[in-house]
Amino acid sequence: MRPPPETNVSVTFDRDVCVIGGGGHVGLPLALICADSGLRTVVYDIDESKVRGIRSGRMPFREEGATEVLARALQSGRLEVESTPALMASCRVLVLVIGTPVDEHLNPSFTGLQRALDACREQLRDGQVLVIRSTVYPGTSERLQRHLDRLGVKVAVACCPERVAQGFSLREFRTLPQIVSAFSPEALRQVKELFGRFTPEFVEMTPLEAELCKLMTNAWRYVQFAAVNQFYTLASDHDVDFGRILHGCRHHYPRMAMMPGPGLTAGPCLMKDTMQLAAFSHNQFMLGHAAMLVNEGLPAHLVSLAQRQVDLSTRTVGILGMAFKAESDDPRDALSYKLKHLLSLEAKDVLCTDPYVADSRLAPLERVLAEAEVLFVGVPHAAYRTLAIPPGRTVVDVWSCLPAREDAGR
Repeated sequence: MRPPPETNVSVTFDRDVCVIGGGGHVGLPLALICADSGLRTVVYDIDESKVRGIRSGRMPFREEGATEVLARALQSGRLEVESTPALMASCRVLVLVIGTPVDEHLNPSFTGLQRALDACREQLRDGQVLVIRSTVYPGTSERLQRHLDRLGVKVAVACCPERVAQGFSLREFRTLPQIVSAFSPEALRQVKELFGRFTPEFVEMTPLEAELCKLMTNAWRYVQFAAVNQFYTLASDHDVDFGRILHGCRHHYPRMAMMPGPGLTAGPCLMKDTMQLAAFSHNQFMLGHAAMLVNEGLPAHLVSLAQRQVDLSTRTVGILGMAFKAESDDPRDALSYKLKHLLSLEAKDVLCTDPYVADSRLAPLERVLAEAEVLFVGVPHAAYRTLAIPPGRTVVDVWSCLPAREDAGR
């Protein structure tokens, strides 16, 4: 595409950065580290209850070290938290962090990003830089640049996808290289100036390369997990202990040292981004589709493993852990909920518990351990690794998380 007009460097703004969608797991840590690095930062999020909580110093989710950073940022006055876009016009850089889901046909949806920009149209100013932080379908950055051009505003688009691990963002912002890309040299200079406050190294790409890089990173992890989950399924179908096989693969053998273990593989990114890459390939990404079938099919396999041992229709079943990964309070797209649905069709009753997830339907751990005759480990939270499982329980533990029991195998 033809490069947009260069950002006017003579334009001045009262504030440095506005994070649009800044109350979430991706946006808020970025806003915190920006403010903590001396930048005048605005969080804009339409969730008013979340905005009130952040203003009062409460983090809406678990994030290592974030409570202390939030307190410093609020006390310094460098962090402002708003539920309207009013302050966007005063910000030099706008960072767009909006969810990019796939639809019911597993095709990417663009409506959320475009709708967010249209809602802020009156706050866009010539000379601003719009940073796409979300993981997006390839070509989305170019599409948004054309959309802004049609709106008649000289806002330069950059694509700088996030790559940090949820829950450890603040630490990884300061240690991992940052991918940067833009359609103009001036916009690229400005995003490097922004992220240079806390990022040790840059990897420069074109916007399309940056978009593909993030999708391929997540798809690679999803395929890796699927391969191991397939191995687990093969072994458990033949009543073979996959944990012993995994140990044999890894033990003092460097070429297999990074082989992950099996487990419920989901969350808000991996499957979605794999399907975005599949759509970009005109559904020729066979590995991605196969990985989805394996990973999404694992809950059904775990149910079948339990059914070989007991009649679930006469049993109360418990699920330990409902977040999408260990030590997280985020249940988005967690396969534990799919497991719960499948078990509700087969078991007498299903009880679920999690030490972090806020869900009124969850039961206390003590009740689950006391009443459930069959236990599934949904998430390998650290608290479960020393858990005393009452004798006589049937356990399905794909993660090999629970400690060995004296009555195991009886």
